[in-house]
Amino acid sequence: MKARTLKKDKVNIITMGCSKNLVDSEVLLSQLKGNGIDARHESNAEDNNIVIINTCGFIDNAKQESINTILEYAAAKDQGLVDKVYVTGCLSQRYKDDLELEIPQVDAFFGTRELPALLKKFKADYKHELVGERLLSHASHYAYMKISEGCDRPCAFCAIPLMRGGHVSRPIEELVKEAKHKVAGGTKEILLIAQDSTYYGLDLYKKRRLADLLRALSDVEGLEWIRLHYAYPTGFPMDVLEVMAERDNICNYLDIPLQHGSSEVLKTMKRGTTREKQEALINEIRNKIPDIAIRTTLITGHPGEGEAEFEEMVDFVERMRFERLGVFTYSHEEDTHAYGLEDSVPQEVKQERANRLMEIQEQISFELNQEKIGKEYKVLIDKKENGKFVGRTAYDSVEVDNEVLIDASKYYCRLGDFVNVRITEATEFDLYGEVI
Repeated sequence: MKARTLKKDKVNIITMGCSKNLVDSEVLLSQLKGNGIDARHESNAEDNNIVIINTCGFIDNAKQESINTILEYAAAKDQGLVDKVYVTGCLSQRYKDDLELEIPQVDAFFGTRELPALLKKFKADYKHELVGERLLSHASHYAYMKISEGCDRPCAFCAIPLMRGGHVSRPIEELVKEAKHKVAGGTKEILLIAQDSTYYGLDLYKKRRLADLLRALSDVEGLEWIRLHYAYPTGFPMDVLEVMAERDNICNYLDIPLQHGSSEVLKTMKRGTTREKQEALINEIRNKIPDIAIRTTLITGHPGEGEAEFEEMVDFVERMRFERLGVFTYSHEEDTHAYGLEDSVPQEVKQERANRLMEIQEQISFELNQEKIGKEYKVLIDKKENGKFVGRTAYDSVEVDNEVLIDASKYYCRLGDFVNVRITEATEFDLYGEVI
C-alpha cells in the first residue's frame, strides 16, 4: 500500500486598511516563516489552503470591505477551495462575538494583540528573537515602522482605542535595531507610523521623546530618508522641528491630521484645540521649516457641522494652503462619544462637502506644483508603470501624495534608486521630469 502523502499547508495573508495593519501582517509573516511555515502576503497562487484576513474596522466603508472579504473566503471554504479561514485585526477585535455568530465558517477570530494565540493554531511559537524583524510585503527600498501601538486620545468620532487599546511606545533601542536591520536589507526610506506619534515616549520615559527617537534613527548609517506620519496637533513637541532642521535625512514632511477648521466642531470632536491654535501651530511649523510639506486630513459632516461650520472649514483650507490634503466623510461609529450625538448631516451632503474641499485643494495643489517647474529634486524610484518610471520627492509619501513620472523610453532608472530630476510639467497631483 502506498503511504498517503499529506499536503503541506500554504498560508495566504490578506491585509485590509491602513499601513499600521500592513506592519502587523508583515510581523505575522515573519513569525510564520520563522517557524518554518510556508506563508505569503496577498498571493495569487491557487494552492493556498489557509487564509488569514487582517481586517480594518475604522469606518463603515472599510468595515464593509473587510466583511465582504471574510464572506468571500467563507464561501471558498464551503466550496472546498480552502481548508481554514482565520480572521484578525481591528474588525475582529471590535465585533468578534457578532462575527462568530454571523460567519460560522471562520475557524477562529483574533484581536489586534493576540498574535501568539493565532500562531498556536499553526503549532508555532512566538519567536522573541524575531521581534522588530518583518518580511516586507512590498518593495524593500522603503519600510513602514510602527513606533507605538494604541491611543490615549478621547476623540469623539474615533473607535481606534476600542480596537487598539491604550498607547504603548516601543523603546528607542528596539526601533534603532529594527532600522539597522532594514537598512542592511536595502531599505533607504523609513516611514514612521503610529496611532499618535506626538505622544511617543510619554508612557515609557514619562516625557515626549519623538525628537530623541528621530535623532537616534537619523544616526543609522545608510538611512537616507525618515518620514513622520500621524502627528496629533495638540501637544505637538516643537523640538521635533529642530531635529528636522538640523538633520538632512529627516524629510521636510509632516503628516498632522487636523480634522476640522471650526473651533465649535473641534470642541464637539474633543480634539483639545481650536482653529486659532491650529493656524498658529501650522504658521510656527512653516516659520521654523519654510521648506516643509504639510499633509493633513479633514472630516466632513461630523455632528455639529452646519453650513456655517463647514464654510469655516472652507475658509481654513483656502487660507492654510496645505501642500497635501485628504478628506473623509464622517462615519457614525457605535460606542464612540459622537455616537450619542445626532448624525444629522445626510451622507450625500457629507460627500458634496468633501468634494468641494477636494476641488479647492486640487487648485491649490496645481498652483503649488506649477512653482516646481524648472526646479531639480532628489527622487526615489518606486516602480515602473505604463511606460514610465514612478518616483517621489522628499515631500511626498507612498501612495497618498504626488508622484514624479519619468519617460522610460528616454531614461533608465533602477527601482529603489535615487535620481536627480528636473521638473518639466506639472498637473494637480503629478510631476513630469527628466533625469539630470
